[in-house]
Amino acid sequence: MLEFDYDKMLFTIPADRHSKKEIKTLLEAHPEIEFVSIVGIDLGGNDTDEKIPVRLFLENMDNLLKHGVQTDGSSVVLPKIAQLNNAKVDIIPDTEVNWYVDYNYKNIDRATGLPIGTLRIPAFLLHNDTNEVGSRVILRDAIKNFKEDLKELIKENPYVCEYLPIDSAEDIEDIILTSATELEFWVKTPDDEADREQLSTAQILKEQYWKRTIGPVRTALEDSLIILDRYGFEMEMGHKEVGGVKAKMGNSGNYDHVMEQLEIDWKYADAMQAADNENMVKYVVRDIFRCHGLEVSFMAKPVPGVAGSGAHTHMGIAVSLKDGRKVNLFSALNPKEDYLSPIGFGALAGILKNYEVINPFVSSTNDAFNRLKPGFEAPVCIVTSLGRAVEMPSRNRTVLVGLVRDASSSMATRFELRSPNPRSNTYLVIAAGYMAMLDGIKAALEAKKTPKDLLASISKKYGEEDFYLERDREYRSECDVFEEYTPEERDKLFGIAPRTVWENINAFEKYPERLEIFKRDDVMTELVLESYKEATIHQWALELRNRILPNTMEIIRRCRKKHNDNDCTNYDVANWMHIAELRDAIGRDSLERTSMITRITEALDAEAFDLASDLQIECQRMVDDLRMAYAMYEKNLF
Repeated sequence: MLEFDYDKMLFTIPADRHSKKEIKTLLEAHPEIEFVSIVGIDLGGNDTDEKIPVRLFLENMDNLLKHGVQTDGSSVVLPKIAQLNNAKVDIIPDTEVNWYVDYNYKNIDRATGLPIGTLRIPAFLLHNDTNEVGSRVILRDAIKNFKEDLKELIKENPYVCEYLPIDSAEDIEDIILTSATELEFWVKTPDDEADREQLSTAQILKEQYWKRTIGPVRTALEDSLIILDRYGFEMEMGHKEVGGVKAKMGNSGNYDHVMEQLEIDWKYADAMQAADNENMVKYVVRDIFRCHGLEVSFMAKPVPGVAGSGAHTHMGIAVSLKDGRKVNLFSALNPKEDYLSPIGFGALAGILKNYEVINPFVSSTNDAFNRLKPGFEAPVCIVTSLGRAVEMPSRNRTVLVGLVRDASSSMATRFELRSPNPRSNTYLVIAAGYMAMLDGIKAALEAKKTPKDLLASISKKYGEEDFYLERDREYRSECDVFEEYTPEERDKLFGIAPRTVWENINAFEKYPERLEIFKRDDVMTELVLESYKEATIHQWALELRNRILPNTMEIIRRCRKKHNDNDCTNYDVANWMHIAELRDAIGRDSLERTSMITRITEALDAEAFDLASDLQIECQRMVDDLRMAYAMYEKNLF
């Protein structure tokens, strides 16, 4: 299917090869690369993709690398920043990260016989020539602020070096923030509809998890891993995930009715490069699977009632020392006695304490909340797991933040944030995560806390006072939080989880003091936070009104009467009466009653968002009841 000579193709221009001479030499040696795209990332996580002919790029390289290209600010998500009457936004190339070539495997260059490529250059957004904005800018500034402040904290609190293999802050050459994501996604043959019952049964029986892939899924997965390795991502694994059913071979000899969930993993990188890498990986995966006649979905919950897709985000902190060594700042000096160093414990506490204001950057879509439901291994409780003992690393999949440790490698210690999904804005997730970590590290070091002090803090019980964490919360559990606690107990101990985008973004109003962690050194200004909030609310309301509610009407219309009144049982009649009542309540108005869909629409139009959010939750419950009732109704019919 993809029969090209990869050795003749250019996949990456590394950050250390961005001199004008090298760029020109590489592009002239690869005539299959016919376009350049300067890729800016707005606050919504959307990226730009303009096609500049390579010829024009080479002629104007000095100007384009310095000043970039201009876009209309109204076409990117920057509300309250780039308005219709103030919409000048420039896209300025970032020369300090890797640039990747995006190949179109369906469009072949006649001269070379290779697919036509576009060189994608990650970029920053600049509003009105002075104000840098957008997701990559926020992450860049968060990294810079974190490094500067952490080094100063270590210098001002030298006691922490007693718990690290470092003599003093003066030994530090550089602080390295490392990140990586585990990308889950669903693949299917076009136009196939999911059989929820079969998917649910396969999931419960674990018929797909880590099983051997077959047919076009196997070929597409293998091609993806091979090609992604060419980009230098250092692929580590590709495998089936828990969701899906076995593909069937049709009469034509081809596999059809494909509906499977996969995961791919690749090596960590520094924080900015990690976010750029994930962006490119998703494009390549989608393109390769399409070449094999398969659709890829990066939705958090593409199929109701079965496993959703996560993008677990790993974050760590290391330092390179002047003597050439690298040290993981999270790792305990004596890993047989302590789980973490004071910096590691402080970072973990920072995420847990501030997660209410991190979550709006993690879960900003209706789709995200479709996944975040109790019972589907999706983390809805603000809680961590360290392991039942220091020598027993935790693999508790029910917690929000997992501690990843490897007794044989101190460099492996990191945190796994389990709530992001493939559509989360990874730039903002990582930025918010590290800024929250810095808050916790600052509190821990300034209080001169030891690892054992901080273990006691993380392990505190409800009602116990703490120097940093909330009194009326618990933050650690080594149990399955969905089995060990009732919903009421979870709400009391770990906080009430938001159920909608509106409830989530309201954390900005509910916890204004916690937003200060993002405003440190203007990493996120008040204007940026307001812009992000408005963009999130606008997207939620628009999608709910113009996409979710019409889709709900389609679900209602598909639930049609199927029994014959002369050939049915009283059970069939009773089932249908219940279904008819639900259909009317959800979607049909009368003179006496307004339907749920109309009530939500009216609430959104009036910007009564509290009411619209509450009605959205009730509507989802009613639709779930309708789906279940209709499935039972159909099963009893001959």
